[in-house]
Amino acid sequence: MISRFLPLALAIPASFLFTAFAQNPPAQAARGEALFFETAKPLACGTCHAIGSKGTAIGPDLSRWARINPRAVGMAIKATVTENVQIVKPKGGAEFPAIKGKEDGDKITLYDLSKNPPEAMSLAKSEFSAKPNSSWKHPPSKADLSSQDVADLIAYIRWMGFKDTKGVKVDDVE
Repeated sequence: MISRFLPLALAIPASFLFTAFAQNPPAQAARGEALFFETAKPLACGTCHAIGSKGTAIGPDLSRWARINPRAVGMAIKATVTENVQIVKPKGGAEFPAIKGKEDGDKITLYDLSKNPPEAMSLAKSEFSAKPNSSWKHPPSKADLSSQDVADLIAYIRWMGFKDTKGVKVDDVE
């Protein structure tokens, strides 16, 4: 029985087997994981973003960014304004930066980004107005991340996205 599968096992490159079954991220990706979830608190990425099944799925799932050029991902991390945020004004309430969540008929879930962690609220579409964001800043723009920190974050995103073990050079994000 084993010999029947031997040709298949020999045809798979060892590097693929290592990458496909590796459980622990390489050192750079591990540093990026710490930044993503802990080190950069209260501005940690995982406060608003999920990657794979980890984190908080308020902002976009960043695992889809794994194959994007590291310089482009670095620019997005450091960007001050994001297209996903709007300034929301509930009827009779104060304005706040929000990201839109689930829509259910006339109701919409909004996440109040002025709170840390962001708080969810459900409002009828007729109960608020929204306008483009002009004041809320993407938290990493305030986190004073070094180029090495950004490279480590991208290495973690790439590890989670497709188990990349090569890492990201600082020169690739500057």
